[in-house]
Amino acid sequence: MLSLHIDTARTWRGGQNQALLTVLGLRSIGHRTILVCHPQGELRKRASEGPDLIPLAPRSELDLATAWRFARVLEEFRPRIVHAHDPHGVALAALALSLRTIVPAPVLVASRRVDFHLKTNAFSRWKYRQVRAFLCASDAIREMLVSQGIPADCTVTVHEGIDLEHVAAAPPANVHETFWLPHKAPVIGNVGALVPHKGQRYLIDAAAQVVREVPDARFVILGEGDLRPTLQRQIADLGLEKHVLLAGFRIDVLSLLKGFDIFVMPSVTEGLGTSLLDAMACARPIVASRVGGIPEVVAHERTGLLVPPKDADLLAEALTRLLQDRALADRYAKAGYARVTERFTVERMVEETLRVYARLVDTAPAADIRDRGAGS
Repeated sequence: MLSLHIDTARTWRGGQNQALLTVLGLRSIGHRTILVCHPQGELRKRASEGPDLIPLAPRSELDLATAWRFARVLEEFRPRIVHAHDPHGVALAALALSLRTIVPAPVLVASRRVDFHLKTNAFSRWKYRQVRAFLCASDAIREMLVSQGIPADCTVTVHEGIDLEHVAAAPPANVHETFWLPHKAPVIGNVGALVPHKGQRYLIDAAAQVVREVPDARFVILGEGDLRPTLQRQIADLGLEKHVLLAGFRIDVLSLLKGFDIFVMPSVTEGLGTSLLDAMACARPIVASRVGGIPEVVAHERTGLLVPPKDADLLAEALTRLLQDRALADRYAKAGYARVTERFTVERMVEETLRVYARLVDTAPAADIRDRGAGS
């Protein structure tokens, strides 16, 4: 089965990693896949060069010129599945399929990895009506789509997966030497874009409380984003310059994860959280917010601790508990590793994705979501 995958993002985040894992995973079991991605994007840099890698990205959601070029790509390759991995990719594919008639008609599939509501403007409603199936990264996302009027039988949960061999191959980093931290100081790590819904402001507030109980504790936040100046001021206002480090974007995240004593995800909203999966695969104990798809990954009091979002007090309490009870932290770490290797592998994710493809290709056109009047 020939599938064409499109991700238009220029940056590298969890969604782009999952798109690449899907493409490579399908290829590894003998399926030809074509990847369309941003010409200057990180995804293109990390994907293999060759005829099945096509640099193309719209300047806006209504870029008809790029949609026409994409339609010609579809006509040339005639994939059975067009899998859009981001919202702009959905728009480009929907426009392209409306501009040219391709026989047999490709089936449009969309990955949904964030627990944000779909936009409700006219164009957004139109583009999502062209989607035959939404692959949701968590049950929480699936339930949100259904609540917005997407037919339940046009949604399916396919939990994201990670490449365990790739994680295992990453050499452990000495985070104390890398970031000039005091020798043997316990390190709490976070990975995420510096944007409001990732909740780093609450982590910094919690850090101020943690260091009163564990004075040598250090916090390393990996990621970049618009909130950097705001978070830097917050760190200064709380007098935490020696305790909290905004380390920026790093390509050696997996190596650094292996050097953290605890991994924390204080998100306000979260579709699933692939950084959690990476941390669990690195056998790190977890403290995270009880939001979105996170409870589908982290089993409270078995693989880590879950706390309400935006609650710096309870976040600090959970972090302090694990810092002061290393036996408990080690037990959570081992249980988390077992959970991720059993339930969240890339092989399982690819197998479930392929099962959805096969069902859609075998389905008569009458079952198209466009005939069911999906709402948003």
